[in-house]
Amino acid sequence: MTLKAMLIAGAMAIAPATGMAADLTIGFSQIGSESGWRAAETTVTKQEAEKRGINLKFADAQQKQENQIKALRSFVAQGVDAILLAPVVATGWDEVLQEAKEAEIPVILLDRTVDAPEDLYLTAVTSDLVHEGRVAGNWLVDEMAGEKCDVVELQGTTGSSPAIDRKKGFEEGIAGHDNLKIIRSQTGDFTRSQGKVVMESFLKAVGGANICALYAHNDDMAVGAIQAIKEAGLKPGQDIKIVSIDSVPDIHLAMAAGEANATIELTPNMAGPALDALEAYLSTNTAPPKWIQTESRLFTLKDDNKAIYEMKKDLGY
Repeated sequence: MTLKAMLIAGAMAIAPATGMAADLTIGFSQIGSESGWRAAETTVTKQEAEKRGINLKFADAQQKQENQIKALRSFVAQGVDAILLAPVVATGWDEVLQEAKEAEIPVILLDRTVDAPEDLYLTAVTSDLVHEGRVAGNWLVDEMAGEKCDVVELQGTTGSSPAIDRKKGFEEGIAGHDNLKIIRSQTGDFTRSQGKVVMESFLKAVGGANICALYAHNDDMAVGAIQAIKEAGLKPGQDIKIVSIDSVPDIHLAMAAGEANATIELTPNMAGPALDALEAYLSTNTAPPKWIQTESRLFTLKDDNKAIYEMKKDLGY
């Protein structure tokens, strides 16, 4: 299979539309558009619904949980057939999920999990977030080969499952390697602008010469950090190694230019598996597994990153 075919299949794979799907109305509460990956997830979700003939009601929460809770209550009041929820944080969902359950509206979590009883949602379609962080940590271990390396970390949104789990996984990946040490860690809220601001503060606090590597919980923060590093007169990818997560087009462009070193892919197509599971559940009344895992992949400078950028740039990022 060609690279283009693999990328398109990964982002757009769908099941054949069914008559049942064409009769469904589904609410989709999206976190917002804080990153290129998030925009791609929204685009692919809308495309999945359109191809299946589903009436998708979309609500952008603008990174605020209170907006998501309002949206879910609105969906319940409208009597939708199901709800897709990409939760901005992990806690505080029990009450509104209970309301959806009492209305017999199944809820499917997309790309993030919640700290709530499992009977309040149908399934969660996510990558293994801890595994993603661990892959990033393992890559840095191999890259440094025992050399001393002080690391700064750009965390995602405080309290979100990706921030919690990607931090945990990275720390597990570098555990037992005393040459690697996280010397600064702060949230950049998954945004490019905050990634730049926080990286500027890291550089000012400890000096660029004292930072060996940057680990960012998503690519957009890494791209912002790259700009800060360049403005400080340093060479990103060389003076400061950069590993991040998502595999959005712009990070591959940076890697093609030698300004970033590695990224772990997070597919934007969470909706395809979610809608497959929902349609099977509605037709057979058989609940899917509580977790449907998507695949992650490590990309490094050994890959043809310019080609990957060209293939991904039109997929909605």
